[in-house]
Amino acid sequence: MDADELDWNRTLREQWEFHWNHQLRARLHGLTDDEYFWSPVPDAWSVRPRAGSTAPVPIGAGDFTIDYAFPEPVPTAFTTIAWRLGHVIVGVLAARNAAHFGAPAASYETWEYAGSAATALDQLEAQLAVWLAGVRGLGEPGLRVPVGEKEPYPELPMAALVLHIHRELIHHLSEVCLLRDLYLHTKPAANGVTR
Repeated sequence: MDADELDWNRTLREQWEFHWNHQLRARLHGLTDDEYFWSPVPDAWSVRPRAGSTAPVPIGAGDFTIDYAFPEPVPTAFTTIAWRLGHVIVGVLAARNAAHFGAPAASYETWEYAGSAATALDQLEAQLAVWLAGVRGLGEPGLRVPVGEKEPYPELPMAALVLHIHRELIHHLSEVCLLRDLYLHTKPAANGVTR
């Protein structure tokens, strides 16, 4: 098969779908609230009840906010699973779904962050479904269209944005899996593991 015969839209979607279906989805199954909020280091950024944040800037529209600061601290704050999922759900997916695929407006400031692991995973699944449907709807010609002023590099084609979002998803959700592994080995009794 040569490049002219390759279904580029399907290939780009499969890049993410394969990783999700064969690497990540099963690893996220059963995420507990203890893992979701667990902070392996002091002062890690997280998602917290509105009144409980100690971050310079707690943002969000609901009962829970996500920790934030501008400019970012040096070194960058360590982040919990809750924070990383919030970032993926809102900053990586929901904002792009709104900007490019007609989903409701979404931003860090207006999002209602999940107060439980189950709710966060539901939000993730919902945003992933919108993203993949949007990418599928681009077809081949839509992958060549410039992303426009809604993105930092407006001249790049949508295919570049799709690749970027998939890298972000793989990167951050793999971090979540690593934190789950760390939790298991740091708190084995909480997971029914005895040594």
